[in-house]
Amino acid sequence: MAMIYYYVMLGISIVLAIVFSYIFHKHFDVNTTILTVLVPIINLGFTLMGNAKIIEEALIALRLTYLGGCFLLVSAMFLIFNICGIELKPWMRAVFLTVSSAIYLSTLTIGRTDIFYKGIPELASWGGASYITNKSYGFMHTVFYVMVGVYYAITIAVIVYSFFRKKQVPRTILMLVVLSVSIAMFGFFGSRYITDKIEVLPVTYNLGMIVYLIMASRLRLYDASDSVTDALVQKGDTGFVSFDSKMRYLGSNETAKKMFPELNDFVVDHFVKDNKWAAENILPWVEDFKKDEQDNKRLFERDGKTYLIHLNRLLIGRFYRGYQFFLTDDTANQQYIKLINSYNTSLKEEVENKTADIVEMQNKLVMGMATMVEGRDNSTGGHIRRTSAVVKLLADEIKKMDPDLISDEFYVNIIKAAPMHDLGKITIDDAILRKPGKFTPEEYEVMKTHAAEGARIVSEILKDTSDVEFAKIAVNVAHYHHEKWNGKGYPKGLKGEEIPFEARIMAVADVYDALVSKRVYKEEFSFEDANRIILDSMGEHFDKSLEKYYLAARDKIEDYYRSNS
Repeated sequence: MAMIYYYVMLGISIVLAIVFSYIFHKHFDVNTTILTVLVPIINLGFTLMGNAKIIEEALIALRLTYLGGCFLLVSAMFLIFNICGIELKPWMRAVFLTVSSAIYLSTLTIGRTDIFYKGIPELASWGGASYITNKSYGFMHTVFYVMVGVYYAITIAVIVYSFFRKKQVPRTILMLVVLSVSIAMFGFFGSRYITDKIEVLPVTYNLGMIVYLIMASRLRLYDASDSVTDALVQKGDTGFVSFDSKMRYLGSNETAKKMFPELNDFVVDHFVKDNKWAAENILPWVEDFKKDEQDNKRLFERDGKTYLIHLNRLLIGRFYRGYQFFLTDDTANQQYIKLINSYNTSLKEEVENKTADIVEMQNKLVMGMATMVEGRDNSTGGHIRRTSAVVKLLADEIKKMDPDLISDEFYVNIIKAAPMHDLGKITIDDAILRKPGKFTPEEYEVMKTHAAEGARIVSEILKDTSDVEFAKIAVNVAHYHHEKWNGKGYPKGLKGEEIPFEARIMAVADVYDALVSKRVYKEEFSFEDANRIILDSMGEHFDKSLEKYYLAARDKIEDYYRSNS
């Protein structure tokens, strides 16, 4: 009857191992596999011990059964640590396994030395099965019991800690862990008080194994990373291709092969360079990736589809062992991006057109105001148009001779700002502005206020414009075009490079037009006389560095005035 019990327990453990192999998943904890393998071996030991005819056979079988106490318990403890999300340092695992191994080695001396058992025990029979009696324990057996007690104490401490402090550990799993530990403790310590003629441990091992199988199956539900990975692979939307660190082909899934049929020609463990297609399309990217790991995304178009490819290092355990490509069909997303880009381009063009219309309207408004101001001044007809032309001719030469001195933006802005330089005259009383003769000192002081007033008006007009740089240049042109290089100008008396560059250019154009134009208080100067006065004033009234640009533009300026006389 007892032997039937041992055979049944062995059979159950083998069935459980088969069940485990059926439900096995690569993401199962390795300790679960160890437990599943050890339990049938240990039950085999009990069965062989029950069948023993002589004490020597029984002792061989006994040594097998001690695998349970030495290695089954430590594997169960490691499993519980992993389930509870508590990391054991590698050296700690090494210590536990070393202790277990040392104690198990001592069990191999049973019958030969007094380390584990003193003397040789006797063989007895009960219920048709043999069992060992008259055991006398040695020192290492006590150490064995201490080890078992320590393993149980650590396991219970981990369970209690996790129950109160680890909210992410499923309570269902913790209850199963408590059950498995309770069964194991009863098998080791409680069964001794029931009977010593038949071993209860095979039952407890099988019950514990059942609990661990339930836990292994249940834990997969809680592992989001595993379930997502499996879903991605099984769904078939993502392709995977792997290479080792020497760029030898390791493998790919069916999805990748459908996307890139060339993979069907790859030979496992062969170098990528041996395949022409891979050598041209894969190797160059991997070399770039080695230099800059941010370069890990590429788009690949073929047969009307667009594939997005991610390249990452292949991580095995804690070490990088190669490279892995992730392939997804990104056609719909890329089409959407193209649609958005097309829409954005159209929208940008529309905004640019609207902006251009607004700018044109603003320019016409400013020019209209400038023309209106000029219309109040009997002596300066056409001054705005002419000075603007001279500013452009000077800017053309600066751009041509020293292209790095002014930007394209500055070039456009100063030409646009030139007509605004005298807007401040709108604030001058007609009695002074339209006076048919020279100003008195008092009148001249009033007249000089047009520079500061012009800056204020231009600033108000352009205060809400998005073109901040243009607003700045326009204000400077209006404010400082009467400043002199020697510091004797107005309204601020700025000197040298304190005067903004745009105002220095405007000053040359403004004075030149005043010289060659007829005013109520003077006749026009000849081009020769105007040219002499301008050149004589370089370094005093005007910035000396502008002389070469003025000389280069002189003929064009004179041709302009002749054609508009």
